[in-house]
Amino acid sequence: MTDLFQMSAPWWVFVLRATVIYLLVMLLVRISGKRAIGQLTPLDLVLLILIGNAVQNGINGGDNSLTGAAVMATTLIALNYAVAYATSHSKRIERLVEGVPVVLARDGKVFTTVLRRELVSDHDFHEALRMGNIRCVEDIGIVLLETNGHITVIARQRVAEPHGSASS
Repeated sequence: MTDLFQMSAPWWVFVLRATVIYLLVMLLVRISGKRAIGQLTPLDLVLLILIGNAVQNGINGGDNSLTGAAVMATTLIALNYAVAYATSHSKRIERLVEGVPVVLARDGKVFTTVLRRELVSDHDFHEALRMGNIRCVEDIGIVLLETNGHITVIARQRVAEPHGSASS
């Protein structure tokens, strides 16, 4: 029974391992791009991945104790809270961790190189246009790939013709 609680290394080794893995996975998620993340923020995804793996050998060095798992899970939650706190109090850290929205199209012009770089498929782009009630590309005001992977579509504002004017 004591084997359940007996850690194979000092507590700080688990904190160090959890911190290194957290930072590595957050970096890899940021590099992978916004579309790979979908609706989850990078922080949410990192937390889910790491807590799910907190008792696995890759992060715990072979320790199967409940104490080690508790130390690692607590460390991951504390790291996630600290990063969330920092991003809510600093625009610079927020940009570093979450990125910035990317313009995919503006004023009826689609930036295909940006679509490819951000891994947005034509299907996803046109689906977003349909969801935004855009019938043709010329009706696009601006299309943004948000930091959470969602595509925001805003229609172009048309200047209304004055009433009673006849065009020849």
